[in-house]
Formats: sequence, C-alpha cells, structure tokens
Amino acid sequence: MDNKNKLKIIRGNLFLFAALFGLVTLNKKLLRPQVNNSDIGQILTGCLPNFLAAFLISLAVVNLILVKKPKHGRRWVYLISFLVFSILTLEEFKPIWGASTQFDFFDIWASALGSFIAIILYEIIEKKSVKKNRIGANVSFYN
Repeated sequence: MDNKNKLKIIRGNLFLFAALFGLVTLNKKLLRPQVNNSDIGQILTGCLPNFLAAFLISLAVVNLILVKKPKHGRRWVYLISFLVFSILTLEEFKPIWGASTQFDFFDIWASALGSFIAIILYEIIEKKSVKKNRIGANVSFYN
C-alpha cells in the first residue's frame, strides 16, 4: 500500500476517534444537563455514547476496507462490526473498562443500531463504488 492510502486511513480514523471523543464529551457536558428532566431525554443521552462508539469504531474499519479493498472486505466489515457490538454488550453485563456503571438494555440496542448503520453505510458506499467503476469512473470514500 502506498503512503497516500496509508495517510487516508490514518487521517480518516483520527477524525473518527476525535469525533467520538468530541461527541461523547458534548453529550456529557451539554446535552445531558439540558434534557435531564425528561425520561426520553435521559434514555437518548444515556445510550448515545454506546451508539456513537459502535458506529464510529465500526466506521474506522469501513474506512480501512474501502481504502485497502481487501479480497474479503465485506466479511471483515461484518465481523469487526459484530465484534465491536459484542464488546460493548459485554461491557454492559460486566464492566471491563469502567465505562458502564450500571446495566442498561437501551445501551445494548444503541450499540446494535450503531454497528448496523455502519454496515448499511458500507453497503451503500460499496454499491456506489461498484456502479461507478462499471462506467469507468474512479470513486473512493473521500469523493
């Protein structure tokens, strides 16, 4: 793999992890205090970090697969997205890193939704890529 593609992967994934950190912090410092008085607000802001973690970490794999284009890329996206979901679910039952202080079933649903949407996004981008490549155009995640 050439340096240009390596740089794309590194920049893309740094952006995703910065977005994860920034959005989780925004949720904690701004959103939660503002909507803490409603039940639905507490549920949504409570499970948002799980959704963001599953979605953005899975997207980091999508980024890698779309740039490198390995032979079994689709399998890797599905496998890693499921692994991310599994680790976040395990964290709900038995805290590993201390991120989860109490069990919340909504967090599991949010993790599943985040991983699922990352897979759907991969499929959409991959389908567009295949379609554009058929007519001779060059496409990437960054177009």
